[in-house]
Order: sequence, then C-alpha cells, then structure tokens
Amino acid sequence: MATPISSSSSFLRFSIGLSAFLCLILCSLAVRDTKTHLLSRTHTVEVNYLLPANTCSPSTKDHDNKAASVLKVVHKHGPCNQVHQSKSNSNPADQDEYLTQILNQDEARVNSIHSHFNYPNKKYRIPDLLAHSDATVIPAQSGSVLGSGNYIVSVGLGSPQKQLSLVFDTGSSLTWTQCRPCSVSCYQQKDPIFDPSLSTSYSNISCNSPACSQLAASGVASGCSASTCVYGEQYGDRSFTIGFFASEKLTLTSTDVFTGFVFGCGQNNQGLFRGIAGLLGLGRSKISLVEQTAQKYKRFFSYCLPSTSSSTGYLSLGHSDNGRSGYNAVKFVPLTTLSQGESYYGLGLVGINIGGSQLPISASVFSTSGTIIDSGTVITRLPATAYTALRDAFREAMKRYPTARSISSLLDTCYDFNGFKTITFPKIGFVFGNGVTVDVDATGILVQQSASQFCLAFAGNKDDRSVGIIGNVQQKRLQVVYDVAGGKVGFAPAGCQ
Repeated sequence: MATPISSSSSFLRFSIGLSAFLCLILCSLAVRDTKTHLLSRTHTVEVNYLLPANTCSPSTKDHDNKAASVLKVVHKHGPCNQVHQSKSNSNPADQDEYLTQILNQDEARVNSIHSHFNYPNKKYRIPDLLAHSDATVIPAQSGSVLGSGNYIVSVGLGSPQKQLSLVFDTGSSLTWTQCRPCSVSCYQQKDPIFDPSLSTSYSNISCNSPACSQLAASGVASGCSASTCVYGEQYGDRSFTIGFFASEKLTLTSTDVFTGFVFGCGQNNQGLFRGIAGLLGLGRSKISLVEQTAQKYKRFFSYCLPSTSSSTGYLSLGHSDNGRSGYNAVKFVPLTTLSQGESYYGLGLVGINIGGSQLPISASVFSTSGTIIDSGTVITRLPATAYTALRDAFREAMKRYPTARSISSLLDTCYDFNGFKTITFPKIGFVFGNGVTVDVDATGILVQQSASQFCLAFAGNKDDRSVGIIGNVQQKRLQVVYDVAGGKVGFAPAGCQ
C-alpha cells in the first residue's frame, strides 16, 4: 500500500508546484495589467516639464499638413516673442502679479462673452465708445490687454509691407491694427504701429459700400465720418479700438498675398497691450480672415498652441490638394451654431471624463447653455454643476499632495509640489455628442501660480445657464482643425512641442 501513497504525495506536490507557478504568472500579468490600466488613466510627469524656460525653445515637431500658409505662433509673454517686454517671472511676487493680471483679464473676457449671449441685442455705437474715451476712465498707456488672447502671429500689411504682431482670435471676426502717423525709421523697426500714409495699397472704405454694411452684420459697431466707413469695437476689459474701415494688401507668406483685405485701421486705441499691433480675427463672419481668404483656403485652418510660453506652435491656413493629408489621426466632432452667438465656434459637449471614467453629469447640463471653443479665453469654463463634479473627483484623486492657497478666487483647487520630482494626476477628457472623447494634454490640466504651486485649470460658471468655454490651456499641444466648410472641428494629440 506504500506505493499508492507515495504516488499520491508526489502528484500532490506537483499540483501545488504547478498551481504556484501558474499563480506567479497570472499574478504577474494581473499586476502588469493593473499598472497599464493605471497609466492609461493618469499622467505622470516631472514637475519641471510643466515649467517654461527662460529662453526660447522652438518646436522641433513639424505638422504633417502641407498647408498653403503656415505662421509661427508664440506666447506674447514668452521669450519666443521678439517684442517680449514683460517682467521676468522668476521672482515669486512677479509670478503672483503676472497670474493675477492674466486671470483678471480672462474673467473680463468671459464676462464679455457671457454678456454677448445673455444680452444679444445690446450693441455698442460709435458715439457710446467715444463717450468712454476719457483718459481718466481708460488711460491711453495703461498696458491692459484686449481680452486675454495671449498667442500671436506675425503678418505683413501694406506696400511695402510692415510686419505686425497680431493676437489671433477665434472669438473675434474683425482684424484690426493700431494706425497712426509714424516716422520712416519707426515704421522700419519693430514698433507695433501701421502708418497708412506710407503704403501705396491702402484705401478707406466708403459708407455706402457693401463692405461697410458687413460690419453691423458681423456685430461690430459702425458709423460714418464724412463719407468714410468707421468701425468701433469694445472688449471685456473695457479696452476699445475706433478707426477707419479700410482695405489693404495682406501678406501671410511670400506666395500668399491678398489684395483688398478689409480691416480696421485704429485711430483711437485705448487699453492696448504693449508690443502688440492688434488682432487677427478668425471668427465666423463675412469680414473674418477665414471668410476673406475662403477662395484659397476653403474655410479650413488649424493651429497648435505650445506646451509652455517658451515654446512655439503654428497657425496653418488651408490644406493639401488631396484635402485630408496629415489628418488621419484627427477626431472630428460636428460644428454647432449657438442661436445668440453665430460668430463663435460651438461644439456639442455632453460630458467630462476623469481618470478614464465619465462623470455622472446629465447631458442636459451642457445642452442648456451650449459650449464654444475659444483661442482667447485662458481657463476653461464649465457649467456650475459640471465643474463641481470635476473638481470633487480631481481632489479625491490628488489627496496625497499638500494643498495650497490660491491667489485668485477663480481657481479653487491648488497644490504645492515642493519636494516632488514627479507628480501623478488623472487624465481629463471632453466627451462630445457623436461619441468622440478628446483627452486634454498633460500640460493642459494644471496652471502654474508659483515656482512649485499649481492649480486645476478649470473654473465653474455662476450657474448652468451661461455658455461653457473650452479655453486655450486645455488646447495646448492639441492639433485643432477647423473645417468650417465641412461643418466640423477636429482634434489630434501632440501637434507641437
């Protein structure tokens, strides 16, 4: 009877050994799958990766679109801006002042956008703007910015062309620049002034021309000075520009030149920011750059905003001959039109993902107000209910990190990463009505408020009725494609450095 017992014992040991071996393999696979799952739901980055450098580091990543015209995009406060005049932000006090200024301007812009939607019939008239031009109300050299648009491109205007740095803005349709008499030496330098008297291709637009009537149709105040068409535009931070509506030669590249381009030649400009000539309007109206160049670019443009203010991005107008080369990775969502904001690019946002899971927010929360995408707004604004859900989930995921006091009432979820070389935070994505989810880049979730402190770069509207806005922080490094003629906007990751 000894033999059966011995065989049974050997078999038992073999079974136990095999089970242990299989468990080791399966447990190893399970751990690896868990780590992979966690990596798919979170970002782990070095803190330094989120910080801008003191010197310009041009993007080495080229986009695949063989566009008719590609312009370099730089941050107006960064070292890549050749007319950069802002103070160094290395001092903590300077950093606080810098962020506070940006957020205050951003809040003014958002309030202006909300006012546009809430009071669509409120129109500024030229006399009203002139009445507010008192220097005691808005100092001419205040240095305040127009809204908070902070990405600029350089274009040529006039004959001979004058290179001008303009903020590009998808939320505005009117292109305009500061105009005033300027010496030839000033005109040849990097002074942000355009002098029409030095251009042979400049002409004012008459009051009875069809172009003048397009101003009012585009939501821009208009009037007449003698027989000349006059425009007026006021922005959320109380800055404004008033001047002649004119036509001129616009040079984007050596081969892309447009004659008869209509723009605002600002004679009374108050609240302008230093070193910037004006604004390049990419909104949805007959006077925007998109519409004026439609014959060549087919109402198609894209851009990529750099990861930090020390990197560069691009603004690309048009696409290659086959129409879609380089856009295989782009996820498109339908372009919508909000009833009170025809000039804005609306998107059908229906939800928010965090850490790989969609938050339990009713789609009606987003549909009540609607959502636009805006290159000039900095911090994304969500309906109050949606923001609260996102903030609470983010705080739960970040419990291991010490909190920090925010220097602004706009941002209420901040952390101090002092002593941490790397940090891990949940991925966040926008969910759209056609089933597409677009993940925000790792550089588009937190905004720096000091050397080691960062805040969640989202904010809530006062209620669920005000329009939501996808701001430019959340657009960082994404290739954002506007196929206006096709009625859609697309997104692809890692479009620039």
